[in-house]
Amino acid sequence: MADTRDMYMAHAGLRREFRLLPDLIRSVAPGDTRRAEVVGAHAALVCAVLHQHHGGEDLLLWPRLVERGGAEAATIVPTMEQQHQAIEDGHTEVTGLLDHWRSTAQGGEGLADAFERLTTALVEHMALEEKEILPLVEKHLTQKEWHQLAEHGTAVTPKKDMALVFGMAMYEGDPEVVKAVLAAAPLPVRLLAPAMARRQYAAHAKRVHGTATPPRIGA
Repeated sequence: MADTRDMYMAHAGLRREFRLLPDLIRSVAPGDTRRAEVVGAHAALVCAVLHQHHGGEDLLLWPRLVERGGAEAATIVPTMEQQHQAIEDGHTEVTGLLDHWRSTAQGGEGLADAFERLTTALVEHMALEEKEILPLVEKHLTQKEWHQLAEHGTAVTPKKDMALVFGMAMYEGDPEVVKAVLAAAPLPVRLLAPAMARRQYAAHAKRVHGTATPPRIGA
């Protein structure tokens, strides 16, 4: 059956990056468009990762759980869907503000506040998902079906971002989980992807956070 440890790893990366974003935005001086573009591009990336992540769950996860999970799934899946909608509303709010801030470095406080609201909703959702949904997944989905979520994410992520997104997730990941995620990949990918992903995330984090080792706050 499904091994869901990779979801905890993905959630840790999202928790970390979203929790750090409001202070990052507030640290940009009004009018500093060069720095606003760096932070704004990072914010756009993590928003895209979140949107794609939830799109895969909506498409592939909730229908299967409702079909197979009985009363347990019937109780919790509607809550998950409602939370996804609330997060999508928050996502729409921040992306609506982001382009203007990236180009002008004006309105940062309002954008930071919007990211704080989105992060609160997201952290609450992921905690409930880990408590209620992942145990159901382990009971009712096969590993092949679970892997389709990762395949969906790969299909909708631009190739230029793949190593960085993987590095962002594996930064706080258990090496055994990283190894399991790569188990089905060709040998060269299994050998090279972790090092490449680590390097890309370290360089990205240095540029965005000012350090290659930002605080590990995903747990």
